[in-house]
Formats: sequence, structure tokens, C-alpha cells
Amino acid sequence: MAPLRTPLVVGNWKMNASPTEAVRLTEALLPILTRFPSVERVVCPPFVSLTDVARRLERTDILVGAQDLFWEDSGAWTGEVSGPMLRGLCRYVLVGHSERRAQFGETDETARKRVQAALRNELRPILCVGETLDEREAGVAVEVVTRQVARALEGIESGSINPIVIAYEPVWAIGTGRAASPADANEMAGGVIRPVLASKLGADKAAQIRILYGGSLTASNAASFFSQVDVDGGLVGGASLRPDEFAAIVSAAA
Repeated sequence: MAPLRTPLVVGNWKMNASPTEAVRLTEALLPILTRFPSVERVVCPPFVSLTDVARRLERTDILVGAQDLFWEDSGAWTGEVSGPMLRGLCRYVLVGHSERRAQFGETDETARKRVQAALRNELRPILCVGETLDEREAGVAVEVVTRQVARALEGIESGSINPIVIAYEPVWAIGTGRAASPADANEMAGGVIRPVLASKLGADKAAQIRILYGGSLTASNAASFFSQVDVDGGLVGGASLRPDEFAAIVSAAA
């Protein structure tokens, strides 16, 4: 029997919501998200709003994540935010998001160093992987995602990888309204990503790691994705800024 993996739904607010707006959004989300304790619920506000959101969510079971972190713990890195700065403020951190890869020079190597920094600072990395439209049309999507996962885990002790989460986000589906099919997402999760994890951790531990789908995930299509055996939840972008829609996605996971 496959291990029971707790569903996980993560809201990535991206570059939206001032601290005041973020608290207002949190207040709107709280009463509706608390209805779904069987789902692990995480919100990822911008750095400037992390403290206020974390303070508001104290003594609740809704968790906070950061949208990125730097791989060094301190130093002359103007504008960066480190793991020690985030530790205590949040539980999760996004790593290697496609927007960071495409627009800010993130690579498989820097994603690996960020994963290591997160684990070193007792944060749970959510490693984002996914192919571009050109890569999918060229028939190399499997090779791309395999490489991204494998390189992100290089040099990391298997015992420390257990908190990691993988988010499969086909780049061509992010913010476009064009989602992958549920079957495609499940095949990438169970047929590609989990075997890579198994090669690193062994089949039993790999079966315990949660794999999320992201990319134009909405209230109307969430249930079809979450019904797939190897899709354990979602990484939600724009819909996470709309409380009722985000709650409907969480409800689908429940």
C-alpha cells in the first residue's frame, strides 16, 4: 500500500500585496482556510510582508513560506535574504521557481545551493521544476525535469532530504491559463520525478515525498489534478490572491 501523504496546497503571492494588504488578505483567508485541517496550507507573501503575516498566523495551523532564499548565510550580498533571516519566520521556502530561472539567472546549480541552504537552516524547500514550451515540443521534457531534480539533490545527504517538496510547474502553463492535463502531470510526477527520488533515497522514502502541480491551477480544474495518485497538492499563483478561489482549491485537496 502506498504511504499516506498529507495534501499540501501552497499559495505563492509573488510580487503582490504591501504589508497592509497582505494582512488584509490573511484576515480574509483565515476563516475559510481553517475549515480544512486535513490539508497542509501554506502562504508565501513577499519578503516585506513575511513578519506581519507570520505574526497574524501565530497559534493557527496555517503555515508561512518565503518565495526564495540566498545560498550564503550572511555576507556582502546586497538585496539578498538568507536562511538564518527566515528561520523562525517561516517553515517553507520556494526554490528554483521558473520566474527566477528565466528572469534572474537561476540555474540547476544555484537551485542546488539554495536547497542546501534551506535544509541547513531547518527550512523545508519546495523545489520547482518544469520544462518550457520549446522543450516540450522538442520532446525533451522528461530529460529536462529529470536533470533539474537530480542536480538539485546532488551532494545532499539522503537523510536530510525528507522535508523536501517537489513542485512540477510546466513553464508554458504558468500564468497562461493553459494547464497541463491531469494525466500528463501525474505521469511526470509518478513516472519521472518519483523514480529520480527513488534512485537517491530508495523507493520507500521516495514514496513519502510530496509532489505538487502548479501552472494555471484553478478552482475549476484542481479536483481533476488532485485525484491523480501521484499529485499531492498544488502550488497556486494568481488564484491564491482570491480568498474564495484559493479556499475552493484547498477544498478540492481535502
